[in-house]
Amino acid sequence: MPHLFSPLTVRDTTARNRLWVSPMCQYSAGADGVPVAWHHVHLAQFASGGAGLVMTEATAVSPEGRISPEDTGIWNDAQAAAWRPIVDDIRSRGAVAAIQLAHAGRKASTWSPLTRERGTVPPEQGGWATVAPSAIAFEGYAAPAALDEAGIEKVVTDFAAAARRALAAGFEVLEVHAAHGYLLHEFLSPLSNTRTDAYGGSQENRIRLLTRVVAAVREAAPSAALFVRLSATDWAEGGWDLAGTVAAAIASREAGADLIDVSSGGLVAHQRISTGPGYQAGFAAHVRAEAAMPVSAVGMIDAPVLAEELVARGDADAVMSGREWLRDPHYGLRAAHELGADVAWPPQYERARRR
Repeated sequence: MPHLFSPLTVRDTTARNRLWVSPMCQYSAGADGVPVAWHHVHLAQFASGGAGLVMTEATAVSPEGRISPEDTGIWNDAQAAAWRPIVDDIRSRGAVAAIQLAHAGRKASTWSPLTRERGTVPPEQGGWATVAPSAIAFEGYAAPAALDEAGIEKVVTDFAAAARRALAAGFEVLEVHAAHGYLLHEFLSPLSNTRTDAYGGSQENRIRLLTRVVAAVREAAPSAALFVRLSATDWAEGGWDLAGTVAAAIASREAGADLIDVSSGGLVAHQRISTGPGYQAGFAAHVRAEAAMPVSAVGMIDAPVLAEELVARGDADAVMSGREWLRDPHYGLRAAHELGADVAWPPQYERARRR
């Protein structure tokens, strides 16, 4: 059996394989952040297609935490109730149901990329005031307000409340989103955090909010598998780097995290990224070795043979893919065939199976 199709247990949750679906924003939520039929079909199809784990898009822990007005949320019970049948279908098809808990910070209240507009949505068109560690705008967006102590406490309690609702909805894995230039990443990077209090200045201080959130989510969900997504580098001079990522991973592990989902970038518009197949996998391998904990790798890992190589070599414990699942919702079944793995197919699809 290829390594990619061996089971992986994280805490008390076992995924049938290590080829997982990345969180991918759909910008298609109904009123007040409720997931709709689009999300149900979009996510459940990947479970039918052989994914080991299916993760939701970045799902806001508060109204002001949405990237766009069309983002899904989990800040109220109606949203949790709408997620429940989606979770049930993912699980009934053999995959683990995971949710990414997120707060967009200074990159909130933006136009959906499905529209022609770009930048910040004005209040008169459904936008809202944004918050961040410091009053420094993302290039081209409205300036945020710096969070005060009460605002920071609200962020922590919002993540914890969202975790409890996610459990009630049936999710088995929770991921804290601390990457791609959103709020928790904004606290980590000196490019966006110029605070002089306990949440700014030193690396330890800049990591503090992340570890508080992870600890709060762990307390709210003591038995759930808990992931943290980190950007390994800002790809910009003077920004967040790989050494800081290792420190944040270790601190997250000590606060209760089980796995680090290693990505990169997103903090600033002037980033300079060198891309290519598996271009972020080296970051994942480094974090895995230095932090002594499981990791997932992500980033243009579109070929099954590359995904297998990364897992077999020990660079990552699992591989997250996004666009390849959009191109082929049965990517898991195809990858198994290409790698020679004998995996179960949905009985309804057996007639199409190549022998």
